[in-house]
Amino acid sequence: MILNPHDWMLGLIGGLMIGGAAAVLLLVNARIMGASGVLGSVLDGAGGNVLREQLLFLGGLIAVPALAVAVVGAPATHVSGDLPMLALAGVLVGFGTRAANGCTSGHGVCGMSRFSLRSIVATGVYLAAGMVTFYLARHVMGAI
Repeated sequence: MILNPHDWMLGLIGGLMIGGAAAVLLLVNARIMGASGVLGSVLDGAGGNVLREQLLFLGGLIAVPALAVAVVGAPATHVSGDLPMLALAGVLVGFGTRAANGCTSGHGVCGMSRFSLRSIVATGVYLAAGMVTFYLARHVMGAI
């Protein structure tokens, strides 16, 4: 595998943008930037007086990547074209984020940076589950 400097630079820039957005939301609004929590509260009607802010956040999660694709083009990926498998994966991720009371942005970015033991454990568990899933999908099922 050859590492293209362009690839890691995009990852670094994206990571800095996510970290910066999380810091601003925490410092300005005293709220944790957990995408699954935001989506969950919008879907179950618990958004209350911050519903507008949550909808703008979710809109940004959709609009910014769409804008990036329009400006610089879509990156090459190896995502499966198996739509039922992708749907199942999305449902399982949804259940996992509900069970863990958070997702990558909430636990991995915001929680771990605050040294939250719950977030450190949750991040370790979902990373381990991802590794096991990848191993099974690649070496047992031959899907990847």
